[in-house]
Amino acid sequence: MMTRLHRGTLWRSGIAVAAATAVIAGVVAAAPEAPKAPLSPKLSLIAASASVTLYSSKEQPGVYLDLGTYLTAEKAAFELQVKRASYKEQVVTQQIVRDGKTTRTKALPKGLVKDFKGLPGFTRITVTDATGKTVLTRTEDFCPNNASGRVRPDAPATSKYPESCPVNPFTLGSVWGVEKGWASNTFSGYDSEPVVLKPGTYTAKVSVDKRYRDVFGIEDKPRAVKVTVKEVSTEEGRGVAASKQAPKAGAHAGHAAPGAHAGPSGHAGHAAKRAPAADLAAPTSGAGPSYNVGHGPYPPAPPALPWALKRAQMKAAQAAGDGAGRTDGSRKAPALKAAPKRPTGKPAVPDVPKPDLRSLPAYGITISDGPDEVAGKDYLAFSANVWNAGPAQLVVDGFRSPGKELMDAYQYFYDAKGKQVGYTPTGTMEWDPRPGHEHWHFTDFASYRLLKADKKEAVRSGKEAFCLANTDAVDYTVKNANWHPYNTDLSTACGVENSISVREVLDVGSGDTYTQDLPGQSFDITGVPNGTYYIQVLANPEKRLKETNLNNNSALRKIVLGGKPGARTVTVPPHDLVDAN
Repeated sequence: MMTRLHRGTLWRSGIAVAAATAVIAGVVAAAPEAPKAPLSPKLSLIAASASVTLYSSKEQPGVYLDLGTYLTAEKAAFELQVKRASYKEQVVTQQIVRDGKTTRTKALPKGLVKDFKGLPGFTRITVTDATGKTVLTRTEDFCPNNASGRVRPDAPATSKYPESCPVNPFTLGSVWGVEKGWASNTFSGYDSEPVVLKPGTYTAKVSVDKRYRDVFGIEDKPRAVKVTVKEVSTEEGRGVAASKQAPKAGAHAGHAAPGAHAGPSGHAGHAAKRAPAADLAAPTSGAGPSYNVGHGPYPPAPPALPWALKRAQMKAAQAAGDGAGRTDGSRKAPALKAAPKRPTGKPAVPDVPKPDLRSLPAYGITISDGPDEVAGKDYLAFSANVWNAGPAQLVVDGFRSPGKELMDAYQYFYDAKGKQVGYTPTGTMEWDPRPGHEHWHFTDFASYRLLKADKKEAVRSGKEAFCLANTDAVDYTVKNANWHPYNTDLSTACGVENSISVREVLDVGSGDTYTQDLPGQSFDITGVPNGTYYIQVLANPEKRLKETNLNNNSALRKIVLGGKPGARTVTVPPHDLVDAN
């Protein structure tokens, strides 16, 4: 080996060469090591099977293009953070690369992601028939948060990422990801429109759009899948018909009145809970149901109660002291004249992190006609969400004294290590016996008001008692956000009639959506003049819950009422950049 000192000049002495080499080696040894760059994930598009079978209903022809193609992540997890600073700002997306304690961020091109539903136009699908003729070309969006499964045995046993992409129009921040050694189905769920293909054999070619290949370094390797379309009747394929009625991908079970339909952001009915995907999905190629974890469909809300029964319940509620208009069985919590006896003598409000309750602007705003018995009545229905910005959970426990109808409610507090360090009385819980409810409500969690243009109250909703559930992922980028909350619908929270105690939790980053569409919950606007108004969603109205900030609990949504009695109209202007009614 010869070392070049200057161009054309060589060392001729072996001793000099050895000395120079020793000096260089010493310098290299003394130099500090450069920090190791985090490993970037290696993303690949794969096909789980060479062929799939899709079933089309004779009564309602159409198939969903769940072709069994997946995006895999190797070397490192694939993670994206999507957020906006306010509703006046566009959505900003960053790729997060983690390797031990080292984290690197990479900004995605502006405009690539426009909302929180996933990566738009991620895959391109071309379907050709047996003769080679192209019969269909379309693009599909991709939500990485479906944790379809592991691709190798040494991958983490569970995925740390959320199970769906949020659909609430007022979402503030989301985290998407494919765990290292995992794969996520590229099928966009029932956000995707079904396509009509005649029974027969086809070839589908699936490829990742070039913009995403360039940004994430994905190889240009389209996957070909043989597709067989079979036609069955509803009786032959119960799952086919059921799958067509399932809510959109990423839908979650928000609170709604019995009989309410899924709202604009995909919330299923009040009593809905997650059902096994196999019960609702169409038959597939034998590799399992065609619907993935994280896109799980929910059963429809229970049918509406006959109005005669509702009317009887209204009278019974009023006789019990609910007051006029409070037809949902909710009552305002009684005043705390004296603090009830605490379960133990620990300090009431310790100096530890506390929740921060915030309200989202109302959405899903519509005019609903009154029932036949009150013809001519007009109601303003809407959806409302109160969420927890953290940094601590909201934990409320109810304790029932033997023979008492109301539970005494307490808010609990925890230190940074999760150890319980105190609690304080915070109102009551009451049992709601109506079909479709049948759970314990925490009183005075939020209130809803229709304000006039001068911000003075015009109408107040009777809804003031709640069963808390984490129905919406509002901002999973805040500190201590829980990406896997447990109680996401009413089947996992709020107890049963003979419960001796109940725990209700609102996790950091999540919110609880209620749909106000029953008389007493919705606003009766029959006698309200046309004009400009504001729907106010107010969290913690009596300020009984202890928070980090009590000054950000109100959200207003501007509306304009018009029309004539019995045929009212509502116009909902955009809220900054969010154009959703």
